[in-house]
Amino acid sequence: MSADNNKPVTIDTLLSIMARLRDPQGGCPWDLQQDFRSIAPYTLEEAYEVIDAIESDEPAALQEELGDLLFQVVFHSQLASESDWFGFEQVVEGICDKMIRRHPHVFADAVVADAQAQKHEWERHKQREKGGQQGILAGITSALPALTRADKLQRKAAAAGFDWPDSAGVFAKVEEELAEVRDELRDTVDRDALQDECGDLLFAVVNLLRHAGIDPEAALRRGNSKFEKRFGQVEALCSQAGVTVAAAGLETLNRF
Repeated sequence: MSADNNKPVTIDTLLSIMARLRDPQGGCPWDLQQDFRSIAPYTLEEAYEVIDAIESDEPAALQEELGDLLFQVVFHSQLASESDWFGFEQVVEGICDKMIRRHPHVFADAVVADAQAQKHEWERHKQREKGGQQGILAGITSALPALTRADKLQRKAAAAGFDWPDSAGVFAKVEEELAEVRDELRDTVDRDALQDECGDLLFAVVNLLRHAGIDPEAALRRGNSKFEKRFGQVEALCSQAGVTVAAAGLETLNRF
């Protein structure tokens, strides 16, 4: 399919490209082999690359990554259409209906005081739409990164009144969980028990970050980036000193 430079590019152009890629007669062999599960990891990867572009303050990269993420939505929609489930149009229609329905203060005559009040209203709309029978922690997908899911679980519980009144109790909980990990390591080292205690410690640390108003995923990404940068500097210093990282020894590496 050749591009018509005089014709504006629209979402229909992308839908046509996707259909052509999946055409059994002359389509792309790789694209034809894919299904929902096989492309799911790419969908997740593209979402993270959007975040990376945002955090890097790179508008051109953000534009490109948003396009890649949109292509994933189109790919899933194409697969669903081939199974006679729904098409891209139904995806768009569904999200438009949801946005209008859940923003009555914008599209109807409802009134909300501020952004926080709107957030509570959004959750109430969700509960009503799902019949109001779900538990407080329902609806938080298990596919989320563990730190993000822990934060969301805690926020839902806190909104229902299950929370420490201040960070003092959270600090005490982190110290308690750290002591339990230390005890488990010192004793027989039951791997299952150790994993449980480590999970409790991480969960408590996420709670501490929530009380501090810090996104745990963003904090850890920043920590990873800082370590990566500093370790790269250590490698450079080792190279200048004529020694490999493996041979430098811990004392020298720490000094660098």
